Amino acid sequence: MELNELAKLTPAELVDRGICPTCFNRENGGIIYGDNSDTLIYEDSDIECFFVKNPRADGHMCISTVEHYHDMSEAPDFINEKIIRFAKQFMINIREIYGCERVYMCTMCDGPNNHYHIQLIPRYADEKRGSGNFVKPRKTYIFDREKFQKIKALAEKYANQDHATT
Repeated sequence: MELNELAKLTPAELVDRGICPTCFNRENGGIIYGDNSDTLIYEDSDIECFFVKNPRADGHMCISTVEHYHDMSEAPDFINEKIIRFAKQFMINIREIYGCERVYMCTMCDGPNNHYHIQLIPRYADEKRGSGNFVKPRKTYIFDREKFQKIKALAEKYANQDHATT
């Protein structure tokens, strides 16, 4: 199938064809997800952190590996440790900046060729507790410059700190 035909497929359809949509998007200059400058919070040679374009709640974020791994079991320990450290800090920042009650963390790298990522899904005080928050309806991402800039600044500050373990 030609590149222009593949670009018309949904991410799920790409996965069904054995193509990781995240890798396909990176290799082809954002051909699927487009410009992500209003969602990208942090990136380095190992991970990228961004707001989800079809969030389940305001402040819904994703932390993804740059290199392709199918899931956590394939990624090197230093990557998993880094993701968990960043997730913990983002959970604190999301609660503070978005005013949610909790932030749930999940990973579900499903399909024949998906890309390892975790999701941080906020739960607000007016929402029921529990696993239903992982599947609440998705909505449209609304860019909030002030919150975006605060989260991004905190991510950069955190990334520049020494995180050596004892």
